[in-house]
Amino acid sequence: MNKRLIVYPFLLGAGAVLIGSGCSKFLNKDIKGVYPAGQFYTTSDAAVQAVNEAYVGLTFTSGTANPLWVFGDVASDDAASGDPAASPDAATIDNFSFSTTNSHLSNEWSNFYEGITNCNLVLANVPPINMDTVLRSRVVAEARFLRAWYYFMLVNIYGDVPVVLTPLNPAQMQVAQSPAKQIYEGVIEPDLKAALRTLPSGYGSADIGRATSGAAASLLAKVYLYQEKWDSSLVYSTQVISSGLYSLMPVYSQNFDGLHKNNAESVFEVQMIGGQNPNVGNALNQWFAPQVVGGYYCDAPNSNFVNEFDSTPSGVHDPRLDYTVGRDSMKWNNGDLYLSSWSPQTGYLNRKHQQPLSQAPIIGQGNCDYVAIRYADVLLFNAEALNELGQPTAAIAPLNQVRKRARESYLYDSSLQGYGAIPPALLPNVPVVSQGQVRSAIIHERRVELGFEFHRFFDLMRYAANPNIGPSNVNLWMNRDGVSGYAYSAATKSFPIPQSEKDIDKALH
Repeated sequence: MNKRLIVYPFLLGAGAVLIGSGCSKFLNKDIKGVYPAGQFYTTSDAAVQAVNEAYVGLTFTSGTANPLWVFGDVASDDAASGDPAASPDAATIDNFSFSTTNSHLSNEWSNFYEGITNCNLVLANVPPINMDTVLRSRVVAEARFLRAWYYFMLVNIYGDVPVVLTPLNPAQMQVAQSPAKQIYEGVIEPDLKAALRTLPSGYGSADIGRATSGAAASLLAKVYLYQEKWDSSLVYSTQVISSGLYSLMPVYSQNFDGLHKNNAESVFEVQMIGGQNPNVGNALNQWFAPQVVGGYYCDAPNSNFVNEFDSTPSGVHDPRLDYTVGRDSMKWNNGDLYLSSWSPQTGYLNRKHQQPLSQAPIIGQGNCDYVAIRYADVLLFNAEALNELGQPTAAIAPLNQVRKRARESYLYDSSLQGYGAIPPALLPNVPVVSQGQVRSAIIHERRVELGFEFHRFFDLMRYAANPNIGPSNVNLWMNRDGVSGYAYSAATKSFPIPQSEKDIDKALH
C-alpha cells in the first residue's frame, strides 16, 4: 500500500550543481561542488539522485518559494491574504491590483521551470546509463510524470507558456510561448501516458512517496477534466477507482496531520520532514498560524467560505468546517480556544498544514505533508465526468461516497461532540435529481471537501469556461468578501508572465 511521493531536497549528494547542463537560467543555488554532466550521469545512484532533485519544486520549505497557496486559495473566493506585512504581494493578488513585478509571479515561475529543467536533465542523461533497466525505466517515468505536473500547473497559472523539453544552453533560452492547448496535447498528456505505462502501483518503505501509476492516472483524469474531455477523464478516474488501491480515511482530518501520512486516501503526497538541518519541513505551518505562536496568519478563510458548509436544523455543522477552519471559541491545535482576534482580516484561520507543538515543536518546520491528489478528489473527478456526460444518476454514487465519509467522522472521531452517532439530518445523500442540480452539488462538494488544498481558483476558472456555468456565475462568486475588481476574460483567467522573465527572454510577448 506504499504508493506516494518521497522528496530528498538535496541535489547530487552535497548540493552540487552540474556544469554544461544548460540549466543556469533556472538554478539559483550556492555551488558546493561541480560535476560536468558527462562525469556525473554514470551510475544508478546518480540517476536516482537526479530524479530526487526533480521533486523539490513540489515542496513547501518556504511560504514564498512555492506560493501555490496564493494562486489556489488567496486569488479565489475562499480566502484573504492575511498578514500584509508578511506577504504584501499576496494582498495585491487577493484584490487583483498586482503588477507583473509581483514576487509570487516570478517565484512560482522560477520554481516550476527549475523543476522542468531537472526533469529534462534526467530525460536527457539517464537513458544512456548502464544500470538496471527496470530502475532506469522507472526513473525516466518519474521525470515524465513530474514534468507533466509542472507544465500543468504553469498552464493553469500563466496560460500560454514556453515549452522546453531538452536541456538548453543560455544562448538557446529565447523561447516564445506555446498555446496551452498544444502544451496539453503535445507535452502533458504524452508524458503522463508514458509514465502510466511504466510506473509501479506501489513501492517499498524506502521509496514511499514516489510517483505511481495511480498518481499518473489520477493526474490524467484531472488534465482531461480541465479540458472538458469528459470521456477520457471518466476512463482514467474509473481506472483509479477500480484498482482497489485507495479508500477514504474514516476521519476526514486524518489527511492533514502528521500521524497519518501516506495513508490509504493519499494518491500523490509531497513528503515534508520537520526538525532537519537543512530544513526540509513544511513552512506553511508558520505561514498559516496565528501570531501568538510566531505565525503570519496568511491564507485566511473568509465568511463566504465558512457559510458554504451545511448544517442541520438543530445547528450541527458539517464536521469538515472545524477540521478546516479555526473559529471563535472552538478548540485549536494545542487544546486552547481559538480567538477571532488572531485573524484580524477575517476572524478565521486555516487549520490545514498546521500542527500541535507535540508534532511540530519548531515553527516553520512542520512534518505535515501536502497531499496533492486525494482519493476523494478522484471520486469527484469521476462524479463530474459522469454528470457532464448526461449520467447524473450514476454521478451521485461517487459524490455521495465523499459526503458519507464526512458525516461518518462522528462514528470514528472521539473529539467530536456527540461522538458515536451521526447527528440526524447531517449531510444526507444527494438525491437523483437533474443534471444541473447534480452539477451544483458537485461544485459545492469540491469546495467544502478540498478547501484550502490550493484548488479553488483553478476550479473557478474552468467553471467559467463551461457554458453550463459561465463567467457571470464565476464573477459573482469571485466578487465578494471585499473583492470587487474581478471580471473573467481571456486576460484574467490566468496570471501574467513575470516582467523579470520578459526582460531575460525577449521572445516572450
